[in-house]
Amino acid sequence: MVMKGQFLERPTLIPLPNGLVLEGVSHRGSRSPGVLVLPPTPAEGSGMDHVVGAEIAFAVSQAGHQCLRFNFRGVGGSQGKPSKNDDELLEDAVAAWELARDNAEGQAPLLVTIGGSDRIGKRLVEQQRVEGWALIHPSLEPFDLTTPLIVVLPELEGPRARQRWSAHLDEGALTLVMGADRSYHRNLPQVGKALVAFARRVGASTGNP
Repeated sequence: MVMKGQFLERPTLIPLPNGLVLEGVSHRGSRSPGVLVLPPTPAEGSGMDHVVGAEIAFAVSQAGHQCLRFNFRGVGGSQGKPSKNDDELLEDAVAAWELARDNAEGQAPLLVTIGGSDRIGKRLVEQQRVEGWALIHPSLEPFDLTTPLIVVLPELEGPRARQRWSAHLDEGALTLVMGADRSYHRNLPQVGKALVAFARRVGASTGNP
């Protein structure tokens, strides 16, 4: 029996066209849209258990959204060797996107990228549909895209990134996590709350709250 408030994770396998299999974790949910989390890249030394990715998965699944997060090839239980090749990382991301879409009966997911995985996310969004995109302390400079965006920045990142993104985004699309740096040892739950609010706005705008 599933009790209210439980956080249920399901190990998930994500096959690649080259025969490798990626390790993932999924969470059930009935609310639209589903959420796909791209972890930091292997070069950044982290994976799907990154503290921010885990917090986002917890928050959105508790709010009723299904969620999928995974390890790029060669990280954790994913097969293959860790890659610095963006084409290979994009192949991993596309395979995860396809599974997230299939789990949602064909509806495109909301994309979350953490740090340097935003450059992979940008290429994914240029090729595939997503309902929205949340960039957590992005490495990219501001860019133009028709996809709904939010950007989450730690306060201690400094004013430069904040000024660049605030000048580029629509009002309300920038979330500043007060007292936090990139480790998010402080106020981490604020990141999850920002993602839940964004997912609800996206769901309402598509008529699938």
